[in-house]
Amino acid sequence: MKKINFISATWVICLVISGCHHHQKKISLSNRDIAKVIHQMSDVMIHDVTNPPLAARFFAYTCLSGYEIVSENDKHVKSMHGVLNEYPSISIPEKLGNYDFQLSAVLAMYKTAEKLQPSGSTLMAINEQRFIDSCQKLGVDRETIDSSQHYAQLISKKILAYAKSDHYNRISNYRRYSPTGVPGSWAPTAPSYMVPVEPYFNTVRPLSIDSAGQFVPDAPVPFSTSKGSAFYKYILLSYHKSGNGLTQEERDIANFWDCNPFAVQNNGHMLVGLKKISPGAHWMGIANIACAKTKAGFSQTIRVNTVEAIGLLDAFICCWDDKYRTNRIRPETAIRQYIDPNWKPLLQTPPFPEYISGHSVVSATSSTILTYFFGGNFSYTDNVEQDFGIPTRHFSSFQQAANEAGISRFWGGIHFMDAINHGLIQGHQVGEWVVDKVR
Repeated sequence: MKKINFISATWVICLVISGCHHHQKKISLSNRDIAKVIHQMSDVMIHDVTNPPLAARFFAYTCLSGYEIVSENDKHVKSMHGVLNEYPSISIPEKLGNYDFQLSAVLAMYKTAEKLQPSGSTLMAINEQRFIDSCQKLGVDRETIDSSQHYAQLISKKILAYAKSDHYNRISNYRRYSPTGVPGSWAPTAPSYMVPVEPYFNTVRPLSIDSAGQFVPDAPVPFSTSKGSAFYKYILLSYHKSGNGLTQEERDIANFWDCNPFAVQNNGHMLVGLKKISPGAHWMGIANIACAKTKAGFSQTIRVNTVEAIGLLDAFICCWDDKYRTNRIRPETAIRQYIDPNWKPLLQTPPFPEYISGHSVVSATSSTILTYFFGGNFSYTDNVEQDFGIPTRHFSSFQQAANEAGISRFWGGIHFMDAINHGLIQGHQVGEWVVDKVR
């Protein structure tokens, strides 16, 4: 598996040099510059093994930093004040000097990511400096860079304060979550038997939705070991299909959408982590594929990324509320306990409860948001995970991709069908809500 190089040897940047006031030069940044920051954030998340809900939180506040500056300087982009929950009213400070707002927006994203991500202060800071160096080589004067950096720093501090108020920092004070041991409940799975991920993520303040429980799905099929029960039929369905009943195409699709940052493999007496992105990072990549294909401008691209990231965070908050409320057993655990102790799923089981399917939720949310921006018949080639040796796949719409991501979890052997179906429903509900809020 190919390992990502976290610090690029060169910064490739699409810039147009043009004259501006005071005989200075400024740069006209493109959608690629925003996509570059998102890609670099994903690299750092892989390095840090960032869990999927937390990754969405990082993307959301980082994008909001850039978005805030754009909204203050582009009349076509409205502020998130009055749109997002508790979002502050942020005014442009006086005497900022001759800043470039696009440059400031990118720098604000860097500065926020540097503070939020565990390795951001090193890896993202190096990337930021390379970006600044490339701007200087293109003729941007030191005064413009300094003023843009100052503006970026001021806005980043405001957004970081907003992030701090979402109560995520309180989670570490809560009692450690332990498996209940009740029949039908979640239990850690092989090979690493990790502790459950983010059991209190539903306490984080959502950005657009009213609460974590706003879109509660239908209850899962009740647990039962009776051979005539609906749940036992679910177990058998997963056992036969996700074991030896898969076609090669179904295997390829399951591997394409794996997106499990916790995947490990045995290497002698050690467990070695595999380099994989999270579901949210995958969909952020898809968003930037769409921006590149449509040649979206800088302001539109930051808007697409920000709304997408808002949807991801709120989708994870809703989904995680259901996961730890229902606390349902995974197919792997159920099959090994009640049918075949040697059975293994195609994909490694992630370390959190089964219901509902997180990838189904965030994929449906993302497809709804991206359909709003780019239309229902948007064809594209998904090459987000080429660096991991994953072949590209072509899709005729975002909805098609979301549906495929959902069913991939059944083929991979890590979800029952009701978790997928209800996950897609909840995801569309979140996506529609976000779109209505920012429309």
